[in-house]
Amino acid sequence: MLLAEIILGIGLWSAGPIELAQRAAPTDPNISNIKAVGMLLYTRYIFLFEAAGLVLLVAMIGAIVLTHRARGGVKGQNIAKQNRRRPQDAVRNINQPTGQGVEL
Repeated sequence: MLLAEIILGIGLWSAGPIELAQRAAPTDPNISNIKAVGMLLYTRYIFLFEAAGLVLLVAMIGAIVLTHRARGGVKGQNIAKQNRRRPQDAVRNINQPTGQGVEL
């Protein structure tokens, strides 16, 4: 397939330059660029635009499914227990003598 594309590219290169002025569609000067792009996307390229949206939707759903799968050995989060925690239960103040390690 790659060889066929290379041969086709070399053959078309020798055919001559592409006249862009003849290929471009005339545009109305009274329409803004944003409106022209929107009209083009929603008329001529609507199926490609919707296909791109569908591909992005499938990718998004796939990412959500992969990240929310059940994993073993993972400690669950208990939000109610975290909210009930008091500051004095979370921190332990120790008067540590200089030069000695901490014993737990």
